[in-house]
This record gives sequence, structure tokens and C-alpha cells, in this order.
Amino acid sequence: MVGIAFLPTLPRGESDAERMNILVLGGGGREHALTWAIRQNPRCDGLFCAPGNAGIAEVAACHEFDIVDGAAVVGFCRRHAIDFVIIGPEAPLAAGVADELRSAGTDVFGPGASAARLEASKAFTKDICDKAGIPTASYATFSQLEAAREHVISRGAPIVVKADGLEGGKGVTVADSVNDALAALDRTFASGADEPGATVVIEECLEGDEASFFVLADGKTVLPIGTAQDHKRAYDGDRGPNTGGMGACSPASVMTEDVEKAALDDIIGPTLAELDRRGIAFQGVLYAGLMIKDGKPKLLEYNVRFGDPECQVLMVRLGAQALDAMLACARGELDSVRLQWAPDHAVSVVLASAGYPDAYEKDSIIKGLDRLNQSSRLRVFHAGTRRTEAGIAAAGGRVLNVTARAESMESARNRAYRAINRIDWPGGFCRKDIGLCGPSGPG
Repeated sequence: MVGIAFLPTLPRGESDAERMNILVLGGGGREHALTWAIRQNPRCDGLFCAPGNAGIAEVAACHEFDIVDGAAVVGFCRRHAIDFVIIGPEAPLAAGVADELRSAGTDVFGPGASAARLEASKAFTKDICDKAGIPTASYATFSQLEAAREHVISRGAPIVVKADGLEGGKGVTVADSVNDALAALDRTFASGADEPGATVVIEECLEGDEASFFVLADGKTVLPIGTAQDHKRAYDGDRGPNTGGMGACSPASVMTEDVEKAALDDIIGPTLAELDRRGIAFQGVLYAGLMIKDGKPKLLEYNVRFGDPECQVLMVRLGAQALDAMLACARGELDSVRLQWAPDHAVSVVLASAGYPDAYEKDSIIKGLDRLNQSSRLRVFHAGTRRTEAGIAAAGGRVLNVTARAESMESARNRAYRAINRIDWPGGFCRKDIGLCGPSGPG
């Protein structure tokens, strides 16, 4: 798929007719990328974010309140005359914040709690796949540890163990040995033994090339908006433990037109139809994690929000168009959106605190950001930062997303790593192979 140019989708002059106050929920690199893209659009008047971070504070007014509390979000919107809310992370979606906003009459980008179960429950998604005949890995669900252990021992490895609920992108273990799978089961049941329903999903280990496919859906229209490849493992060569994501590139070369059509016809379309059959409307972004082998995609999992760091590479390619498309999605007007495409590529490299995804130190100072000549072709999105008297400090595991756009993947990659070399942060690390090739293998 080709890239997207920095052009608004509305005719000239029409965008000035509606100025709006916009609230973005979240405080990571994804939300920094969203607020940066939104700020470029002339529709945007006041821009707010909760809770935000040090980078977001440069483009939006940041506020602290509980973004999983629907009543608190609705109350903030009333006090600040918010016209449109964009929900970044998965937790508020699973908690039904979008439902409460719609009930209050506020336009919101993000699915309701029922549709958010596509991400909040692996077992729910597998049931959708069964009913709709969607190609995916064979699986079994378990709510008792001993039965799950017996299944793993009987099936052998490699095998995939997935926590059923939300785990911040780190609830999946691709086990190369039975012992690794059994250890993953012990961890999963120890953390969720008191929750009702299926606790763990155990899947066959698919092989091929992994990619992410993003579409907007408004209940009537589906609009593809881009592809990406994420690198989950902590270290070069896709080694080490799973993380929330160490980098991404877009577009995904494995996502050819034929693969995209198959994903729409055989996976996404049937999913939305089955939801509709159950009386569940999906309104927001649907992110399909796919495994592609011999040109045929299978579904690994769904997310019901933009990925992180995939959002970063999509936003530098979408630019101001992002707001127009998200607003049309919220209002059921996607059939009127025509995105402007251009042949570009983007790479985002995550700078993380040393030790991540395990224990890491906070509050180390990051220097050199002011030396970077940031533009639409190079952006440093803040993920886990806070501003101190000494400067920008690391406040999380994934801290910065150095994101570059160029005419080729190689040029985008080189631009990103040149910028990284100018950042002075001894307390951080990054992978050196983001953008060289897409992650492949079992998953």
C-alpha cells in the first residue's frame, strides 16, 4: 500500500466552517502522534489531553483525571466544551467510556464496550472466528491450570499462550519449549485466577510474515488506512522477551493488494458482519494482527485502537487528514472520505529505559532533543517522559519514539537512526534493526 500525503480531505474553505475543541485520552507515544497530527488540521481549535506527557504538553493542554471513569470524562467535556473525543488506549474502551460519551451526545472515536471485547477477550474473538469461518490458529480455552497444563504437554511446542484479557501488548508468550509454555501458564493463572470466564487461550503456533492492517469502520463503511510491521521482541534479530513494541515501519511490504483484499473479504468483513448479527455496532479503528504465508492471511488477534508504535508511523504519513477521517468515522460519514495517497515510507524506533521490559530506573535525564531539526519528516514522539528542572526525564519503560518519513524505507530508517545518534541518553537503549525487514517466524 502506498503512503498518504499531508493534505486535508475537505475542500478548501470548508474546514474553516467548523472549529472544535478536541480531547485525546492517553499519555503515551500513540497519543503524542495523534495530538501532533490533529494540531495540523484547521478544524482544531482547543486541544486537550489527559493525562498527556512532556511532549504532548507542547501541543495540547494536559489535565489529570481518571480516563477510565466515564462520568469523569463526560464531566470534563462539559466543563471545557469538548466537541470531539479520541480515545487512545484500550482500557477506557473496554470500560465503556465511549458508550457514556455517546449517551451524553458527544462525538467520540472508539468502539463501545461490547465491540471492544474483540481486544479485551481473546476467547470472545475466537468465538467470532468460529461462527464467521475466519481463518485463524486452532485453539482451546481454559479456566483451570491443570487442564491447560495437560493440553500443552499433549500438544508440545512451539505453542502460543495468551492471557484472555488486556495485558498492554505483553500477554502473549510464543513458547519454544513445553517448559516455557508451562511457566507462562503459571504466570497467567497467578495473575488472573480470580477472574471469571476463560483465563487463558492456547493456540497453535503459526508461521509466516507478521503484519498489521488498519481500517476505520463506522457501522456502514470500511476504510483501509494503512499497514505496518511491529517489532515486539526487546533485542535485535527479534530476540528476547516480548515488549509493548520496540519499533515499527510502514507500509508493510508483505501486505500486497491481494493480501489486503483477502484480509478484508475473509477476516475483517466477516468479523464486522458477525458483530452486527449479534447487535453490536463497531465504530472506530480496527487493527488486525495478521500472519501471512503463501499470500494467505490468518488472524492472530484484534486490537480496537491504534497500535503503539504503529500509530506513530501512520500519523506521520496521514498528517492533518487523520482528524477528518476519525471525525467522519465517529459521525457515520466514512463514505464521504477520500484520502490523498503518496509513495512514502516511515520508520519509528523506540528508545527504552535500560532493563525494559523488566525492572528499569526512572528519572534519568535525556539531553540533545533540542539539537534535532524536527519537521514533518522527522518527529520525536514522547511516550514515557516528564519535564523536570533538570530537563526531560524518563518516566516509563518505553520513553521516546524517533519517527522518520522518506521516499524509501532505507532513507527513512537512516534518517531515524541519525537523529538517535544525536540524542544523549546513557540510561536508554534501542534496537538497531528496525526497518531492515519485517518480523517473521512463529507467532
